[in-house]
Amino acid sequence: MKFIEMEKNEILGIVEPIMDNCLNGSNEDNHAKHTRDFTERMRKIVTPENLKLQLSKEPRALFVERKFIYLFRRQSSIGVIWKQYISTSNDELMNQAIFLEKNEKILIDHCMIC
Repeated sequence: MKFIEMEKNEILGIVEPIMDNCLNGSNEDNHAKHTRDFTERMRKIVTPENLKLQLSKEPRALFVERKFIYLFRRQSSIGVIWKQYISTSNDELMNQAIFLEKNEKILIDHCMIC
């Protein structure tokens, strides 16, 4: 079965660990871990230097709790939105990501937390 045709819980069972790994890589300043499940397009954007710049803001915030909000089905990808929390604030942020299937792997093709 194609990724985009799976049930919501099956999709979340795949993308939640992918996002966990991505955010843990960010929290650990580990570029290889952070980008492990990125498409080539995303890897060209999030270089080691780019990630270092993103993580250089003070005070340094770590990603903590995340709550699923909604899953969007697109023609060739899945969009997911979570409510994201960080360590330096009680603000509710939005974590949005686009996942697609390439060569039988599920990869992140877009991710933004704001």
